[in-house]
Amino acid sequence: MKYGLAAAAALLLASCNSAENEGGIDAMRLVNADQDSANWISHGRTYSEQRFSPLDQVNRETVSDLGLAWFVDMDTARGQEATPLVMDGKLYVTTAWSKVFAFDAATGEPLWSYDPQVPGETGVKACCDVVNRGLAAWGDNLYLGTLDGRLVALDRETGEVAWEKVTVDQSKSYTITGAPRVIDGKVLIGNGGAEFGVRGYIAAYDAEDGDELWRFYTVPGGEDEDEPEYLKAAAETWSGDVLGSEDGIGGGGTVWDSMAYDPELDLLYFGVGNGSPWNRAYRSPGPDGKGEGDNLYLSSIVAIRPDTGDYVWHYQTTPGETWDYTATQHIILADMEIDGRERQVLMQAPKNGYFYVLDRATGEFLSAKPYIPQNWSTGMSEDGRPIMNPETRVDITGEPALVMPGPLGGHNWHPMAYHPDENLVYIPAFEAAMLYAPEANWKPDRARGFNVGYDLGAGDLPPDLGIRREVQGTISGKLLAWDPVAQEVRWEVEHPGPWNGGLLATGGGLVFQGNSGSEFAAYNSATGDKLWSFAAQTGVVAPPMTYTVNGEQYVAVLAGWGGAFALSVDGELIDQMKPVRNISRLLVFKLGGEAQLPAEPDFALAPLDPPLSRASAETINVGRAKYARYCAVCHAPAAVGSTELPDLRRSGALENPAAWLQIVHGGALQDNGMASFAGSLSEDEIEAIRQYVIKRANEDKAMEAERAKTRVAKR
Repeated sequence: MKYGLAAAAALLLASCNSAENEGGIDAMRLVNADQDSANWISHGRTYSEQRFSPLDQVNRETVSDLGLAWFVDMDTARGQEATPLVMDGKLYVTTAWSKVFAFDAATGEPLWSYDPQVPGETGVKACCDVVNRGLAAWGDNLYLGTLDGRLVALDRETGEVAWEKVTVDQSKSYTITGAPRVIDGKVLIGNGGAEFGVRGYIAAYDAEDGDELWRFYTVPGGEDEDEPEYLKAAAETWSGDVLGSEDGIGGGGTVWDSMAYDPELDLLYFGVGNGSPWNRAYRSPGPDGKGEGDNLYLSSIVAIRPDTGDYVWHYQTTPGETWDYTATQHIILADMEIDGRERQVLMQAPKNGYFYVLDRATGEFLSAKPYIPQNWSTGMSEDGRPIMNPETRVDITGEPALVMPGPLGGHNWHPMAYHPDENLVYIPAFEAAMLYAPEANWKPDRARGFNVGYDLGAGDLPPDLGIRREVQGTISGKLLAWDPVAQEVRWEVEHPGPWNGGLLATGGGLVFQGNSGSEFAAYNSATGDKLWSFAAQTGVVAPPMTYTVNGEQYVAVLAGWGGAFALSVDGELIDQMKPVRNISRLLVFKLGGEAQLPAEPDFALAPLDPPLSRASAETINVGRAKYARYCAVCHAPAAVGSTELPDLRRSGALENPAAWLQIVHGGALQDNGMASFAGSLSEDEIEAIRQYVIKRANEDKAMEAERAKTRVAKR
């Protein structure tokens, strides 16, 4: 269904004739969501995904009086990444493990809850925590993608299931963490799993009954005769016989998060993820065994027709990607003057460190500049193709290289925001490099573990205080106010560390963001000056949103530390920046709010007290390699665990080989997310992992003793 500006204005009278219009969500209401400031009815508030609200009751002059109106503790102590929806005075939010809760938006009174009963063992299929980013609405239903790949329709008033549909092959490592979108009665959802080895796609389902209407694959399947023209064209950019073969693992290219829609152009835009495996030398090898080809449509922005799924255009941000440089990051649509001409633009700051501005009608490249330091590319050609740094093309050299940014990117999933009055895009950016070391003789494992083609333990930090402090100094997180026309930073705010929350911009001249320092804050949208802050007691990674009930403005954010950085980065580095734990809560603020959080609990880890390390060097080396591939994604590199999942150095099973085996091989804790690895690891390999963790625990115990001596000496 296509709407011009005149049609949208006419529909406004029918669909949004009151600030807090009641009734079902339809095409008219979604197209005109920008005129409905009271509610937040779509993931990014509007189809343009600007995450800008014109509400201005909370503004630069009044924000100092902002206080907690109400809060709710959640029952899932894992990463929280969702954006709530608000409709007609009711707030709906998803949490970890794909649960859904409904509240009175003014008082916090619970209305209903829904638990899809995702099997615990699904947790090992998720690269980046058991998170969920939100809901979509259509008619009187809400729509949810569950971690185990279902699309569920819920009655908005009761939470009862209207229908559910399995959207993936559940025998493979597909997951859903992103929020669906709805366009004219079609529910759109993609999936994740490229790290494990799947073939990505986005699909449309009928909002009434869940029937699949179309499916758009993002990489060829090796079926040239049966595939549409856009996939036949893509196949020309791949080498080797991996795709579609029995030994292949899908190619990747999952559509796991970002979407935007232009109703006037009738174009749906989505970002495509990384390759599977990451290392192009294994995914798309040339005759000499080196990586070859652009590998469309990996790391691309793609435009299609939402009615049919027909391809319209694409732009590839990282041709032949080999570093996990997804283009699934937040996409924003806006109109602005560039070089004296009014342009309809699409903007994105994907992982690779460049900020892109494209013509959203045609996909024409307009500009791109680095928003963080990076070394994989030496610049950008006039036609928008990055100029590669040959030293970082590890898929060609076969040699390790320290590459900036690393696989978490310069910007990850955390939504940006755009302020039309300032003409600024606010980016939750960070800087962190990674050592990419190709793994020799790598083979895929379809059962468990990352399938990336790199030795994920090659960059593990040694138990050396000096080296750790040096590395810590190279990692940073910041809030950038980016001028998309001049392609430069207008102002920036330094945070205690990386992995800071998504953003909200408002008509009150404010930008709201939570951070890894357990703070939720409001900044002047023009200058970056901090005007207000709140001690959240936990890291905030989710984006805020705002709404009104009975004319009173509220600001809400889901708090709860977690996600890829919290799980997969050396826990010691995180703790030394600012110790952070998970306390999952929904926090809702208003002017004059007087609610108080309970006292913050003490933060203390059990002491390191491992058994003595007596295993041979050969056994420990086997354990290191297996740990890096199968364990590090959840329990952190070099076994230096985070505060969200168990720190294996402190595990009670560490000194009991039978208990350890029962957990890792027997699946004793699968209901908690720790599934059996019996299909991937032998009993001897599982014991080798235990011995490796014991060695690491002893090394870190000695390092802690050294740190304690240093502190005493300083006194």
